[in-house]
Amino acid sequence: MLLVRQLFGASANSWARALIIFVLAWIGLVYVFVVKLTNTQGQQAAGESELNARRISQALQMLEHTRQRNEELKQLIDELMSDQLDKQSALKLVQRLENDALNPKLAPEVGGPEPESMFESAPADLRGWNNVAEGAPNDLEAGATDHGEFEPSLEYEFTRRRIQTNIGEIWNFFSSELGKVRKAVAAGHASADLEESINQVLLQGAEHKRSLLSDMERMRQSDGYEAWRHKEARELSDLVQRRLHYLQNPSDCQNARKLVCKLNKGCGYGCQLHHVVYCFIVAYATERTLILKSRGWRYHKGGWEEVFQPVSNSCHDAGTANTYNWPGKPNTQVLVLPIIDSLMPRPPYLPLAVPEDLAPRLKRLHGDPIVWWVGQFLKYLLRPQPTTRDFLTSGMRNLGWERPIVGVHVRRTDKVGTEAACHSVEEYMTYVEDYYRTLEVNGSTVARRIFLASDDAQVIEEARRKYPQYQIIGDPEVARMASVSTRYTDTALNGIILDIHLLSMSDHLVCTFSSQVCRVAYEIMQTMYPDAAHRFKSLDDIYYYGGQNAHNRRVVIAHKPRTHEDLQLRVGDLVSVAGNHWDGNSKGKNTRTNQGGLFPSFKVEEKVDTAKLPLYAGI
Repeated sequence: MLLVRQLFGASANSWARALIIFVLAWIGLVYVFVVKLTNTQGQQAAGESELNARRISQALQMLEHTRQRNEELKQLIDELMSDQLDKQSALKLVQRLENDALNPKLAPEVGGPEPESMFESAPADLRGWNNVAEGAPNDLEAGATDHGEFEPSLEYEFTRRRIQTNIGEIWNFFSSELGKVRKAVAAGHASADLEESINQVLLQGAEHKRSLLSDMERMRQSDGYEAWRHKEARELSDLVQRRLHYLQNPSDCQNARKLVCKLNKGCGYGCQLHHVVYCFIVAYATERTLILKSRGWRYHKGGWEEVFQPVSNSCHDAGTANTYNWPGKPNTQVLVLPIIDSLMPRPPYLPLAVPEDLAPRLKRLHGDPIVWWVGQFLKYLLRPQPTTRDFLTSGMRNLGWERPIVGVHVRRTDKVGTEAACHSVEEYMTYVEDYYRTLEVNGSTVARRIFLASDDAQVIEEARRKYPQYQIIGDPEVARMASVSTRYTDTALNGIILDIHLLSMSDHLVCTFSSQVCRVAYEIMQTMYPDAAHRFKSLDDIYYYGGQNAHNRRVVIAHKPRTHEDLQLRVGDLVSVAGNHWDGNSKGKNTRTNQGGLFPSFKVEEKVDTAKLPLYAGI
C-alpha cells in the first residue's frame, strides 16, 4: 500500500515502471512455486490426493486473487500515466487494496518457541515470527490430525529454503549497487532529484524484501508439514543423544576403547568448546569413550564437572592402559588426541562432514546440516549442574528477558584489528531494525527488544544512549569481566555462559561469525528449533568451524565473467568458498580451473559432505 500511495508524490512514469517490475516478479515467483508444488505433490501416494487437491485449489485461488490485484494496479498505473485518475478515485482504490490486505483469511499466524528447559530444550512450537498472540491455538495440536502423517519431498524442502536464501541475495545485490550510486550522488556527481529517487528505490526494495520473507514464513506455516518438521527434529535429536549416551557409558569401562581430550587449549571459552566438540566427533567416529581432562581448567580450576554434568556417568579416566598419540593403531585402547590444527593424518569425518546414515534426513529437515550436527554435541556437553541451571534462571529473571527479542553480540578488545574488523553499533542495529520491520510488515506492532552481549561495557551504554526506543537488556558488569585482563575467572565464566545461553535463546542473532562465541550460540540455537539455519545475520564471515575441511558449493547456474575479478563457472563445477561479501557475490576458487575470484552467490548450492560413521545399530 505504501507503494501505491507514493505513486501520487513522485513521477508517475518512473514509479509505474518500477511497480510493473515488482508485480511481474511477484507473479512469476508464485507461478513457479505453484508449478513446482503441483509436480512434486503429484508424485505422492494415492492417500494424499485429497490434500493435494485442496492445496492446488488454494494456490489457484491465490493466483486468481493476485491476478485481480495486478489488473487493478495496471489500471491505476495507466490512469496515472495519462493523468485521468482523480484523487478521490485513487483513494477509493487504495482503500480497497488495503481492505484486501487486512482480510483475516490472508493474515499470517504468529507465535513463538517456549523451550522446555535450558540447554537440552526440545524443538518448540514455531508458529510465526515469535510475536506470541495470547490464546492463539496451537498449530501442532490443530493440524497434526490432518497433516501429521504426510512428509515433504527433499526437493520441496530444498526449493523452499533456496527461495528464502535467494530473496536475501538479490536484495544484497541491489542494495549494494544502488548504495554505490547514492554515494556518487552525495559527492556531487548527480542531481539531488536522482539521489531522492534512489533513496525511494532502496526504501521500496527493502519493504518488498520484507513482504516476500513474510510470505515465505506464511508458506511454511500453512504447507501442512510443520508437525512433521517438529516430529522429525525431535526424533533425530533423540537418536543422536541416545547414541552419545551409549558411547559415553560403556558396560566395561576398564576394557573400553577411550579417546583422551585435554580441555585447556590455549584460547578463549568459545574456542575451547569447539575443541571439545571436535574431540567428541572423533570419539563418535572411532567408537571410543571420550575422556575429558579438565582439572586445572583456566576458567575454573575445579574442572568441567563442577559447572556442567560429567561427559560420562561411569567412565571418568583413562585407566592403567598404555596411551598412544594419534593416530595410534587399530588395537590401541587409549588414544590421545592433539588439537585440530595439528591433526595428521586428517580423517574425512571432520567438519563440515555429517554422518552418511543421517544425511538424507538432515538434508531434508535442515538448511545447514553441519550446524545441526555440531549443535547436538553441544546439547549433550552443556547439560548444566543444578547450581549452573539456577544461575541461568535467575540471570534471565533479573535481566527481564522476554520475547520477541534479537540477540546482538558485539566483539571488540583482542579480536579487533587481528582477526576481525571493528563494526559500529549502527551497523548491528540496521539489521535489528530490519528484523522488527519484517515482523510488522502486515501492520502489527511489536515491542523492540534486544539482548546485547559484548566484551566492551561501553558498547551497552552507547546503544542505550543512541536507541532509546529499544529495550536493551544487557549487563555492563558482565561485559567488563569479559575483557582480556579478567576473562579467566569464575565470575567471567558465569558471565560468558549466561551470554551464550541468552543469545542462543533469542529469536534472531546479529553478530560476527568471526567470533566463536557467536558461532557457539548459533549452533546451540539449532537444538531449539527444527531449522534455525536462517535465524542470523553475520556482519563478516559465513559460518565455519575452525580447522574444518574444505567448504564446497556446487554450481547450478553457469556464469560468464563480467570483470577480471569474476570466476568462470560451468554447471556442476565445485567452488571452494572463502566467504560471502554480502553484496550478492561470494569469493572462492573453482576446483576445476584452480582459479580464484568472485561469483554471484545465487548461482551455487551447498554440497553437503558426508562420511561413513558407525551406525550404532543397537541404539
